[in-house]
This record gives sequence, structure tokens and C-alpha cells, in this order.
Amino acid sequence: MIEVREVTKIHQSGETEVHALRGVSCRFPGQTFSFILGPSGSGKSTLLYLMGALDTPTSGEIFVQNRSLATLSQSERDAYRRDKVGFVFQNFNLLKNLNALENVLAPYLPQGITSEQKERARELLKQVGLEQRITHRPNQLSGGEQQRVAIARALLKRPLLILADEPTGELDTSTGREIFECLREMSEQYKTTVVIVTHDERYIRETDHILRLRDGKIADVQAAESLSAETGT
Repeated sequence: MIEVREVTKIHQSGETEVHALRGVSCRFPGQTFSFILGPSGSGKSTLLYLMGALDTPTSGEIFVQNRSLATLSQSERDAYRRDKVGFVFQNFNLLKNLNALENVLAPYLPQGITSEQKERARELLKQVGLEQRITHRPNQLSGGEQQRVAIARALLKRPLLILADEPTGELDTSTGREIFECLREMSEQYKTTVVIVTHDERYIRETDHILRLRDGKIADVQAAESLSAETGT
């Protein structure tokens, strides 16, 4: 599904070069759950944003379904982000003046909303347990409910890929577990590939793919069975 080849990313901070990624090569299997783990500053979010075409590598290439993102024109990159990638962020990124249904539909508001899209958005909110909260605005929703709206928004486009950056970072443990269960159910139903950046390893399962980064380099790639054996969990 996704192949990363010798990707580097250098940020300029004044006269200082910050090497966020240093020649990373890896693959993420299609229609699976994958986790990117590592300490702060290891390059996790940078790699996620590059896969979502929110940024471009300094060198190297990223292939999605055998096509290099580097070959996409600006309009094709915009279409890739709009139509093929669903983003779920730590701070939910909901629009305060819109209700839950309108927030799910927000990516398509500039183009005009079809009746089919509106009905699909309602169905998605029902599937994530928010059927009774459709007309509520973000300040009327709990953190977990806001993240469920964000998941429904990400799924509206029927994406090939969902990229989640610390999706439970603002939530308590119980709510975080519910959000991961929701993501897994939706991923299985819609056959979507999910890649998650997180510091929290409690939600990893034996079937998940794990990539560990440290100082912008790959520290390890392993299955969760190995993780469980090492940690004694």
C-alpha cells in the first residue's frame, strides 16, 4: 500500500538545519492497522505528514499504490488529500460554528453538498454512536464525541488511507480505548488502511504492524507479538 524509500526531511530553523528524518525506508501493509512509535522529536509526525502529502521530502520518495507522490501535480496532490486520505488529529480540528453533521461534510462545503453525501454523513455519525448528537456543536460535545465526529469526517470520502496523529492524546484512558475500537470497526468495515502516530502502546494488537523511530531513523520494525513478549504484557 505505502512504500517509503530513503526519505529525508530537513527543516531550516534560522541558520540551523534540523534533520527530522534521515534516510527512512519502510512499508505499511494495505488494509491493516499500523503504528509509528518513538519519543518526541523522533520524526513520527513528520513521516505521517509526508505520507499525507501535507509536506514534501527533502529527498527520497513515497509511493502510494505504486505511484510516487513526487510525480503528482499540485492539483493532483490537492485531490489526493481531499479524496484519498482521511486525517484524524489530536485536537480534533472541528469548526466551532458548525454542528456535528456540518463538520463531517466540511471538506466538501466549497464544492456544494449532495443529498447522497448528507445521507452518508448522517449514517456515519450513527455508526460512531452520535445519532442523537448530529445538531450539536463542538462545545456541546465531549472530547471523545468530537473525535468520533473527526473519524466520521475522515471516512466520508471512503479513503484509501486514514492518518491519525495522537488521536487519543487529549482523551482519558477509557475514552481513548473507545476511540481505537471505533477506528478499528470502521477500518474493517470500509477496508481502509490506518497509520497511527502515538506514544501510547496500550491499544496495540498482535495483528498490528509497528514501526519505531528514533532520532529520525528506523529503530525497529516488529509485530506486536514481539512487543508483548519483550514487555511481558
